[in-house]
Amino acid sequence: MNIAEKILARNSGRKTVRPGDVVVVNVESAVVLDMNFLIRGAFDTWPVRLFDNDRVIVINDHISPPKDIPTAESVRKSRQFAQKYGIRRFHDVGANQGIVHQVIADAGYALPGRVLVCNDSHTCSSGAFNNCARGIGLADLLYVLCKGETWFKVGETIRYDFTGTLPQYVSAKDVFLHIAGKYGAHVGQNIEFAGPAADSFSLDARKTLSAMSAELSAEFAIWLPNEELDRHMRTRTNRPYELTFPDNDAEYLEVRKINLSEIVPYVALPDSVPNNTVPVAQLEKDKICVNQCHVGSCANGTIEDIHAVAQILKGKKIAPHVRFIVTPASQEVYRESSKNGDINILIEAGCLLTPPACGVCGGLDFGVLAGDEVCLTASPRNFKGRMGSADAKIYLGSPAVVAASAVAGYITTPRR
Repeated sequence: MNIAEKILARNSGRKTVRPGDVVVVNVESAVVLDMNFLIRGAFDTWPVRLFDNDRVIVINDHISPPKDIPTAESVRKSRQFAQKYGIRRFHDVGANQGIVHQVIADAGYALPGRVLVCNDSHTCSSGAFNNCARGIGLADLLYVLCKGETWFKVGETIRYDFTGTLPQYVSAKDVFLHIAGKYGAHVGQNIEFAGPAADSFSLDARKTLSAMSAELSAEFAIWLPNEELDRHMRTRTNRPYELTFPDNDAEYLEVRKINLSEIVPYVALPDSVPNNTVPVAQLEKDKICVNQCHVGSCANGTIEDIHAVAQILKGKKIAPHVRFIVTPASQEVYRESSKNGDINILIEAGCLLTPPACGVCGGLDFGVLAGDEVCLTASPRNFKGRMGSADAKIYLGSPAVVAASAVAGYITTPRR
């Protein structure tokens, strides 16, 4: 079996599973978000009791701090929910708050070899931790909170084997945009990232590729475990986990080879990601003017991402007509980026720092786009109207591409 199949088999009490099987699995961690309480009727009736309050996590990130009275009421409900059930793993505004998928990384909530669910589509981000993590519907999440289990249909798996070395200024986001442009959607399929060069991706970089896999409609996007993951988990949790490797005779729908040495900086063109990406160099002659740039979100708000931006902005200024908004993915990221001096470099260059939250990426509060504006963002999604007006255009790129473009004032490559 491959990694996803082995994890699903282990957590469903079966010896083996195959594509097409429907399995009921035990859930190790269930994550509730502030926005779950915003949807009328979804969380009006709470469970009599939770399956295990030590395995339920509540994180305020999408609408926190609240922008208006309805969101303030929802965030208050999340606090009442956490208090009612005695949930200790509760992340409200404060020292340990942040975007859900980064908080999961910081706190070591996604255990290798286990199952994690949440009502957010980018939950597959935790595949970076060798975990079967997936977004599920609210009704399914409520069932998990009561029973501690859910069901999945086992999908077929595409394996990406990495070789070679990434060139300077090329990052995991570019690798993903290359895959999305060449191979398109992976509807109903799992992704497994492996190969001789897999260890060259840091956990932050792995998280970017796993989070972005939601844009391909993948089910699970799981990495081969390594020593770095094991060290990270041992410092973040005392709960048992099981690093899970594929069997030697594991079966895949297809194994695709990616030579990292051949990857160049990419962008996704507006409105969709699959089969809609191009090398940045192809756009440079058009000098596409950008009104707003953004780095942050669950895909690219890590310490590594902010450092990449700081390296490009050091000693430079943002173009006068560009608004450059940066969202550290968590308070831990914010603290560490401040300690190493990167936050100060960003401020000196003219960036605006926001709280660690989903607001800019989701068009929920800060940084809403007006009609006909152009935004280049290192966030994961570019649906029409995602960040504001449906007449705005949203391009996706790596933190380095966004930073270089913010200085130039138009979409350009960091190689200039």
